[in-house]
Amino acid sequence: MIDILIADDHPVFRQGLAQILNEEKDMNVVSEAGSLKELFDQLGKSSVDLVILDITLPDGTGLDALKQLKKLKPKLPVLVMSVHSEEEYAIRVLKTGGSGYLTKESAPEELVNAVNKAINGGKYVSPNLAEKLAFNIEGFDEVLHEKLSNREYEVMCMIASGKTVGEISKKMHLSVKTVSTYRSRILNKMNMSTNAEITYYAIKRNLVF
Repeated sequence: MIDILIADDHPVFRQGLAQILNEEKDMNVVSEAGSLKELFDQLGKSSVDLVILDITLPDGTGLDALKQLKKLKPKLPVLVMSVHSEEEYAIRVLKTGGSGYLTKESAPEELVNAVNKAINGGKYVSPNLAEKLAFNIEGFDEVLHEKLSNREYEVMCMIASGKTVGEISKKMHLSVKTVSTYRSRILNKMNMSTNAEITYYAIKRNLVF
């Protein structure tokens, strides 16, 4: 039996995932969390075989949580599920140690396949992204945003989506000064000078919509 923990801040979505997974004879959702704090509390209380993690939670980001999880439990498979497109986060999730990435629009059978692949030590990406990786269509290792750290990348996406420094600081639980520092690093690493350039780049690369 595969014991699963779901971490997502939307109860209805968690229940929907649990229903899909519990219908499988060898899968069992044993725990749920609506925040990073609840996630780590639950992991301290019970043992699970796999975590399904949202990229955005009220008290932090999924990438930060993923990094912490891999330090705490290096062998625990973690699937990240999000409303964001694969182009925006999938490669970064895999590089951070995730076992796969799915969008919340994924079909139920895709979720089940991803769980099975992760449990067996594999990495799951959609057939569409796998094809892009195989042919290196997007040149993932050469694009400018690959120079950014996970935090810098998240700040870049928020800037590109039109959020102010103040809004980003609240969303990421960081000081305005820290966010401004990240912005400066982003501009420097990507050889840009304005938010407009960041926005144009992100839209052209389908990193924001």
